[in-house]
Amino acid sequence: MIQFFYENLPESVNTDYKTWLEEIILSEGKKVGEINYIFCDDEYLLKVNQDYLQHDYYTDIITFDYVKGKTISGEIFVSLQRISDNASTLSKNFEEELRRVLAHGILHLSGYKDKTEEEEKLMRSKEDFYLAKYN
Repeated sequence: MIQFFYENLPESVNTDYKTWLEEIILSEGKKVGEINYIFCDDEYLLKVNQDYLQHDYYTDIITFDYVKGKTISGEIFVSLQRISDNASTLSKNFEEELRRVLAHGILHLSGYKDKTEEEEKLMRSKEDFYLAKYN
């Protein structure tokens, strides 16, 4: 089950993405487990980054992986402020950038990484593929 929660923010995001996100999981040959998206602001996500990953920088997403076998479960923290800033920088609309980040979290839980240039290229390709399926 995919659920959406808010920390330090009012409920303000279109969350009609559950079916699309579930389709991504199934397309990757996985099963849907317990997935929680936590929408928050930059400061909240910075604190998570510092406390749990010992990183002292802002980011748009942090994914905690609770995957067991082929069942995808986890917590995905998303900074709506960072998405808004990134959308502006990339000349994208907010909803498109939000969908990219939501898919990115699912892809991480599905086993995709983005630490190397080659991994990042594959991740972007997968994001683009699933974004096209949404539209």
